[in-house]
Amino acid sequence: MSKLWSSSIGKKLVMSLSGLFLIVFLLVHLAANLFYYGGPEAYNAMCAFMDTNPFIKIMVPVLALGFVIHIAWATVITLKNQTARPVKYKVQDLGKSSTWESRNMYVLGIIILGMLAWHLTHFWAEMQLQHFIGGEATDSPYELLVQTFANPVIAVLYIIWVIALWFHLRHGFWSAFQTIGLDNQIWIRRWQCAARVYAFIVAAGFISIPVSVLLIRCFGK
Repeated sequence: MSKLWSSSIGKKLVMSLSGLFLIVFLLVHLAANLFYYGGPEAYNAMCAFMDTNPFIKIMVPVLALGFVIHIAWATVITLKNQTARPVKYKVQDLGKSSTWESRNMYVLGIIILGMLAWHLTHFWAEMQLQHFIGGEATDSPYELLVQTFANPVIAVLYIIWVIALWFHLRHGFWSAFQTIGLDNQIWIRRWQCAARVYAFIVAAGFISIPVSVLLIRCFGK
């Protein structure tokens, strides 16, 4: 068993399982963000619930561990593939040819990681971290959100980040199921279809918020 987890297959399995865990988290996070459309009271109430819910507090370190494992294993696998082959590792694709995102998963991951760091230091640090360290959190998470995305530069960079996430999810979603063994011709096509739908929903949902803020800023309510 120990040889399995230390092998290339084992590392890919761990990365896939941690990726599926993060995929579920993204849906939860998107659902929470969409409270923005309910107005300040709804969004602030959701944030207060997230800050005080015991289950959420337990899940924060679990989520952080999931990110660390996913990133670490992706790095190990990518470096191993690059050093083991004179040319870039070509992931087997069950379609007619490999997709652009399948060949650039690690690059997309680096872009996502950079914006994730900004997200944590800006939103999470002001909304939730202060509660963990006994500091004062922002009085209105809704206003923080609106003021942030009212800056066109930040809004555009955020949208670019979500597009990178969209590409990453389009491949990562179905390839995770392929790694854990659900890779027959019929199910892979289904997972690929589900991946496109899931990635679109997540990307459209996250992008809609800065777009909404900018439109209101430009044209009013």
